[in-house]
Amino acid sequence: MVFGFGKKCAPSAADQLASGKWKCASCDEWHNWPFDLAAFAPDPWPHEVAYEQNSDLRFDGDFLSEDFCILGGKHFMVRAILPVPVIGVPGDFAFGCWSTLSKTNFEKYIDGFDAGEYADAPQWTGWLMNRIAEFVPGPEPLGVIVQPQPGRQRPIIWVQDEDHPLAIAQSEGITAERVLEVFAHYGHAPAENGA
Repeated sequence: MVFGFGKKCAPSAADQLASGKWKCASCDEWHNWPFDLAAFAPDPWPHEVAYEQNSDLRFDGDFLSEDFCILGGKHFMVRAILPVPVIGVPGDFAFGCWSTLSKTNFEKYIDGFDAGEYADAPQWTGWLMNRIAEFVPGPEPLGVIVQPQPGRQRPIIWVQDEDHPLAIAQSEGITAERVLEVFAHYGHAPAENGA
């Protein structure tokens, strides 16, 4: 019978995340938990990602800043956060992504952006504008609820279709193993010996 004394067991996925720090297998940098992933522009953005200042916002043509995007003067988007709890690990995982808003709601968001105050505590609807790993693999739009936050924090978005895998992940959480699969999909999984 072999007991494997002296062998070091690889840490579990939850241990790797809960340790708070791991070395990335692809970029060779150290990442900290919680570690979020971000889309720098909506998927339909047709140009190189080069941010303009929020204060230079214009409603004609194409515009992209760290917080706002306008395409062709008629499609309005905001950068938002889509949180997903991780089972057994403190702290949520989040996707930084983009959602559409109607022009009316986009203007309300702009009006309240600096103060972070929205008198009617709005919840707006929009479309998720980024594919997210295997959760949203295709080009079909996914309806979301957009909830502005105070203090210039990015809005929180929630998937509307309660049966969609991403909505289930938001309500029930995902395993630490699944989080590591998502990190691997984007090239940020822990190195074999880097946890």
